[in-house]
Amino acid sequence: MQDRQSGSIGMNGDLRNNGGAHVQEVIKTAHEELRQLLRQRADVMKRIGTLKQTIAGLANLFGDEILGEELLELIDRKSGGRQPGFTKACRLALMEARQPLSVREVCERIQERLPGVLLRHKDPLASVTTVLNRLVEYGEAQSVLRDNGRRAWQWIADPSPLAGGNGQASMPIPHV
Repeated sequence: MQDRQSGSIGMNGDLRNNGGAHVQEVIKTAHEELRQLLRQRADVMKRIGTLKQTIAGLANLFGDEILGEELLELIDRKSGGRQPGFTKACRLALMEARQPLSVREVCERIQERLPGVLLRHKDPLASVTTVLNRLVEYGEAQSVLRDNGRRAWQWIADPSPLAGGNGQASMPIPHV
């Protein structure tokens, strides 16, 4: 019985020693792929932000009626019916801002546009701060320091052929 136990212990030790290199290689490969996918996600989120800003800008110029219902929903501007979620409300506030916003300013914009969204939160400032920090992690927003040393957040637009040099989405407006 003891030989059997010592044999199995030895076998487990051999598996750990011999399999360790293979496991480390699998972990290394998975780690590299995960980092690559996270970079791709950040790039995709920036591009989505740019397109949403472009479409929202066109809707601001020509009116929401130029957009279909599905497109209005995709850019978080669908009117009536169910109100957008808390994260969508924060995204919308940043996307529509022309300059970085403080947490308090984001709350004020949400309160103006979607007052019911804030009612469900015990501490709206803390909730907005959490969401804004997540948007930074997702690559959708960035945190900046204002001259007074306080943090503010701004939407990140992808510097693409559709975007101007200032990072704001723009595209030629077709003549109608």
